[in-house]
Amino acid sequence: MFMNKVLRDLYIEMLAEHGHQHWWPAETPYEVLVGAILTQNTNWKNVEMAIAKLKKVGSLSPYRILGMHNRKLEKLIRSSGYYKQKAERLKAATKKWLALRNSKADTMWLREEWLSVKGIGKETADSILLYAFKRPIFVVDAYTKLFCSHHGLFEGMEYDQYRSFFESHLPSSVPLFKEYHALIVEWAKGQKRKAIIRKTEIKHRLADLAQVDTKSTSP
Repeated sequence: MFMNKVLRDLYIEMLAEHGHQHWWPAETPYEVLVGAILTQNTNWKNVEMAIAKLKKVGSLSPYRILGMHNRKLEKLIRSSGYYKQKAERLKAATKKWLALRNSKADTMWLREEWLSVKGIGKETADSILLYAFKRPIFVVDAYTKLFCSHHGLFEGMEYDQYRSFFESHLPSSVPLFKEYHALIVEWAKGQKRKAIIRKTEIKHRLADLAQVDTKSTSP
């Protein structure tokens, strides 16, 4: 049962419009980790290309990644951008993965462990915990803040304030947190598409008005 009627109604509305998102798009928990690292500062299509190359050479596994020369790894993940930096971070995260993958420890302890890895911030750590470790922690990104602002839900100053808002107003459910986060992303993309359409329509209207004005002033 939902604890907040507004969040419930928004969830139902988004689900009806966009359907189930089936996030995270990965075949294994480790692939979730790889995607979470590579998606930093780039779009998902670029990540998909990098992951496809890793799969093609049979290297999408922890020990293959750790045993690979950095230059080869950089070449395979080049499409994700910042490939030298991401190669180092991916190896560091992979070492942590091997140390924690079977851990039954408290979620917040695990979170601190992931945050201790260079290059992993709160959004990346929470994505790994929710989608790879199946821990009930809500992932916050720029879209989440836009969603809250647009609907007048909440206005916080820090990442964890937004995370706490959702976690305190929704049941602690991994499937729900996954779906809600994914739907917010899809909603935000829809808002961007609508904004582009509106700008295009305004541009066309202004062009039409300019033509009419030109004709009216012609001799």
